[in-house]
Amino acid sequence: MEITSTSFKENEMIPKLYTCDGKDISPPLEWKNIPEGTESFALICDDPDAPHGTWVHWVYYDIPSTVKVLPEGVATIKKPDIGGNQGINDFRRIGYGGPCPPGGTHRYHFKLYALNRVLNLEPGLTKEKLINSMKFHVIEKTRLTGKYKR
Repeated sequence: MEITSTSFKENEMIPKLYTCDGKDISPPLEWKNIPEGTESFALICDDPDAPHGTWVHWVYYDIPSTVKVLPEGVATIKKPDIGGNQGINDFRRIGYGGPCPPGGTHRYHFKLYALNRVLNLEPGLTKEKLINSMKFHVIEKTRLTGKYKR
């Protein structure tokens, strides 16, 4: 399985548009080579370089298996039109919160998980609760890493 973006390539800089210094909207993402048996997807974006431990920027789950593309600017609501449920990020908001590092260059991991079932979880979960709920259901995972410096 592979996840890519038309906005940045692996280990390249994330455009300002998708950060707190821009419009703070989610970048377009797409995936391919989906494993057989995939019933849903989960997506977590986090920053392992944050000063006080990993900072969570996006928690999105129960994405239908028919979805292979997330458009730019997924609505920051519990249940986007494209399907699935969004959780709460470390900004204490639902949906995507873009890179906003206090200093230096940080890495942002967009981690996509193919799951063997729809989790049927309520919107608003934290990353920790999502990971605990899906740990026995991950078929395959992949990652796209972007960077940002203010």
